[in-house]
Amino acid sequence: MPSNKDDGGWKKFVWDSEKGELLGRTGSSWFKIIAFYVVFYGCLAGIFIGTIQALLLTLSNYKPTWQDRVAPPGLSHTPRSDKSELSFNLNDMGTYLPYTKALREFMAKYNDELQRDQMKYEDCGEEPATYKDRGELISDIGTRKACRFSRSLLGPCSGIEDNEFGFKEGKPCVIVKLNRIVSFRPKPPPSNASVPDEAQSKVQPNVIPIYCTNRREEDAGKIGEIKYYGIGGGFPLQYYPYYGKLLHPHYLQPLVALQFTNLTLNTELRIECKVFGENIDYSDKDRYQGRFDIKLSINSL
Repeated sequence: MPSNKDDGGWKKFVWDSEKGELLGRTGSSWFKIIAFYVVFYGCLAGIFIGTIQALLLTLSNYKPTWQDRVAPPGLSHTPRSDKSELSFNLNDMGTYLPYTKALREFMAKYNDELQRDQMKYEDCGEEPATYKDRGELISDIGTRKACRFSRSLLGPCSGIEDNEFGFKEGKPCVIVKLNRIVSFRPKPPPSNASVPDEAQSKVQPNVIPIYCTNRREEDAGKIGEIKYYGIGGGFPLQYYPYYGKLLHPHYLQPLVALQFTNLTLNTELRIECKVFGENIDYSDKDRYQGRFDIKLSINSL
């Protein structure tokens, strides 16, 4: 059969010398379509860049624009597991080694030698005091100093003398902090009536009190004594407000150490800790908003 030479095959489609077409288009046609898409996508890129720049002009370098949509504050603890469960055996160091390691790493940033720079840190007292005002967020003052917080304030839970943080003796420590929120000023409870009866002994001026108790009725009487270490046994107001990473890069959150000194052994216990304040709320959807609960289990068998 004779070969089909009507269209010249694919070679003629790529380049047609008779019509001067490349891939079915002449040079002027290619120029027009390329110019169109260059202008089209250039305009899209310009609109995109313009909207981003306009958005950036509405944002502050010092404070989140929509911070009012955050329900403050979060309460967190160290050591912490995925299921908020601390379980270990007194006779097996390997079972509590991850907890003590996490505590040592967390407390390392509170070493006294790291807080000696007079240009970065200042003494704010070891007794509760009112807020430490360091000016407005947007001003020419620049970087703000941070209050020192010595590990020694946490007593036997500081890790200075006992680097096992009480776990070896069955008296474990948990370090608690309020999460950082720019410009947030936690307010103490307006009255004792806003605090449960069992926690009213923790209320004092210039402190956000924290109180822990059994979460389940069946655990009543099994928790034993809980000791609170820190300034005023809570979160003192002189460490607030926080000015953000840009203006307050060396900020140290005040800490509270909880030591469970007489837990019932070989039993899983549910413990809830809450902070109390006029502008502190709780949510069933967020178990760390103003509170947290942990499962504690110490085995001796």
